[in-house]
Amino acid sequence: MSTWFISDLHLAPEETRITAGFLDFMLEPQAGDSLYILGDFFNYWIGDDVQHPYIEQIQQVLKATQERGVAVFFMHGNRDFLLGETFCKAAGMTLLSDPTVIDLDGEPVVLMHGDSLCTRDEAYMAFRKMARAPQWQQQFLNQSIEERIAFAQKARDESQSSNSMKEESIMDVTPAEVDIELTKLNSKRMIHGHTHRPAIHNWQHNGQALERIVLGDWYTKGWYLKVDNNQYNLVEFDLPTA
Repeated sequence: MSTWFISDLHLAPEETRITAGFLDFMLEPQAGDSLYILGDFFNYWIGDDVQHPYIEQIQQVLKATQERGVAVFFMHGNRDFLLGETFCKAAGMTLLSDPTVIDLDGEPVVLMHGDSLCTRDEAYMAFRKMARAPQWQQQFLNQSIEERIAFAQKARDESQSSNSMKEESIMDVTPAEVDIELTKLNSKRMIHGHTHRPAIHNWQHNGQALERIVLGDWYTKGWYLKVDNNQYNLVEFDLPTA
């Protein structure tokens, strides 16, 4: 049995190559396998009550994957933190908290989206704290769908503009924060996305060998991590021409 990890697909109707790549990828996990989606699965999510043929298509693919014996798990990202139990249930997914520790081939492994580790980006961390508050989320979901779409588009544009002026190091994880999380959760390995900097990092902390595996985004290539018999393979692949 294999365990698969993906993140940062940023699925959207206009992203035809990413969508085609996702549909192809979903044929890979087989019965008995597990698939973990570690956030930013959709480019943005404004509520489970929004209906669209594209959303229904993705939901049906996820459900079909679950029905053929693949356990599918989902963790919120910074783009789709409003995705809720209603969608997950219809799609056959199990919603995970961030962080979550899983047993992977007998070893505890920390799963995160990764945005909470970027503590040097103070402006984003302030927004994250506000947007994850239940009161803020309820107020947002009480707005009309048109108002929510307008807010999401404005927030995305402002984020892109702001990020273009930030130093690259600010938008990466804070190394000390990684050490804190691994120590707190009693693990030597972490898997996350968010930063769009796919790599496998190894280092020493307090005499222990630690590892951090960063998943890649799907803007130009597809990325997944496949774990089988304690072998960790971070794979890049070409997206199809849609």
